Amino acid sequence: MAGTDAHRAIEAVWRIEAARLIAGLAGMVRDVGLAEELAQDALVAALEQWPESGVPRNPGAWLMTVAKRRAVDLLRRRETYRRKLAEVGRELAREPDADPAAAAAEEIAEEIEDDLLRLVFTACHPALAREARVAMALRVLGGLTTGEIARAFLVPEPTVAQRIVRAKRTLAERRIPFEVPRGAELAGRLAAVLEVIYLIFNEGYSATAGDDWMRPALCEDALRLGRVLAGLMPEEPEVHGLVALMEIQQSRAAARVGPDGEPILLLEQNRSRWDRLLIGRGLAALARAEEHGGARGPYTLQAAIAACHARALAPEETDWERIATLYGELAELMPTPVVELNRAVALSMARGPAAGLELVDRIAGEPSLKGYHLLPSVRGDLLARLGRRAEARTEFERAASLTRNERERALLLARAADCG
Repeated sequence: MAGTDAHRAIEAVWRIEAARLIAGLAGMVRDVGLAEELAQDALVAALEQWPESGVPRNPGAWLMTVAKRRAVDLLRRRETYRRKLAEVGRELAREPDADPAAAAAEEIAEEIEDDLLRLVFTACHPALAREARVAMALRVLGGLTTGEIARAFLVPEPTVAQRIVRAKRTLAERRIPFEVPRGAELAGRLAAVLEVIYLIFNEGYSATAGDDWMRPALCEDALRLGRVLAGLMPEEPEVHGLVALMEIQQSRAAARVGPDGEPILLLEQNRSRWDRLLIGRGLAALARAEEHGGARGPYTLQAAIAACHARALAPEETDWERIATLYGELAELMPTPVVELNRAVALSMARGPAAGLELVDRIAGEPSLKGYHLLPSVRGDLLARLGRRAEARTEFERAASLTRNERERALLLARAADCG
């Protein structure tokens, strides 16, 4: 097998298998940092051997077997792990001469789901700072390198490396158990996990800074994590709600960017370019979230709002009254100025710009919105629709001064110029 082809194959396998591999190893050694090191050792072994021998029939099992053998070597040197050594040794002694993939595949299939779920909750533990959770999730669950994470969030690579090191140290020093919480603790911990996944998706969907309007790779990583979590926790409606929201939002990706990378706003998008397969998957996930009954959570409500847009084949077919009502429900769960700002947009579409502007002006003084560029952006749009063009221009210029995304700044300045 050609070296270049082998390296491409290894990279693809690593993206798919990294989280499962680290999860299985962390379940053995009870240390996420050590598990990642063992997984990296297995990756090095693949880089050395696969270009000559070819990619194994079950590459994930091959990597797991190699990593487990490295774990055995490590545990052998640690007297305090004698009992664990015996367990792992018995596991590998069942068929010592067999094909590693065949020997490990069945057991990996049985154990991996529990271990992966534990890893998700450990990497997103609320004891970690939000930035550290995101970095850890992308590193151990998304399989991204430190450099890739740094480029995605426009921060220096050493900063990301420090966040990951501190996160691992925190997990070790606090002796945070490698487990899925139970009872009342589960709800709080699950909320942290879902928040991290959605933060990653949002940064890909609308980049906060830089030259690109979107970063599709981050959206894909978040979607993959969400789908995995939904498979591991099929009885949790909010997990399906988050997946539904991301699937439907991602369905618009091709229509959100023009040929030169410029942003295209929702009402101006060519809806024939929306991905109907992703919309179908999102609506199915939303149905799964809602079939559990009871009050809808924030992700399920946002998915229901996204579904209203997805079902409208043309902008004028959008059920804005329903969207405004759903935002009202969301505001009861999440009484934040940002939710109210979105509700104002829906009200303006359902009942006219004056209704929306009234609500915007009521929340304009909120301290949390002081540097939020979408407040003057929305206000500018409403003023323009009311014919108050000079005021609208001022608002668009203010919004442009607040955003850190170059594409968005150009769009806002263009809208300001249109008002001139």
